[in-house]
Amino acid sequence: MAEDVTDMKAELEKLRAENEALKNTKQKGLTLKIGEKGGLSVYGLGRFPVTLYKEQWLKLLEMTNDIRAFITANADKLKTKE
Repeated sequence: MAEDVTDMKAELEKLRAENEALKNTKQKGLTLKIGEKGGLSVYGLGRFPVTLYKEQWLKLLEMTNDIRAFITANADKLKTKE
């Protein structure tokens, strides 16, 4: 019985350490990767990566000022995720 409690405590500590490591990984910010099909993926914005092809990213980047203006104009309707 004492061994079971000791094993459970050891497992709990291991899981806590893994959980802390995962939390620290999330804090490193955004990362970029090229996928198997040649798309550019941005990791760290949410649960799933945002993946677009080069021409899509370039088109989106050309709209930077429009996107910022739209966000400003609609700030009261947009939600913020923390």
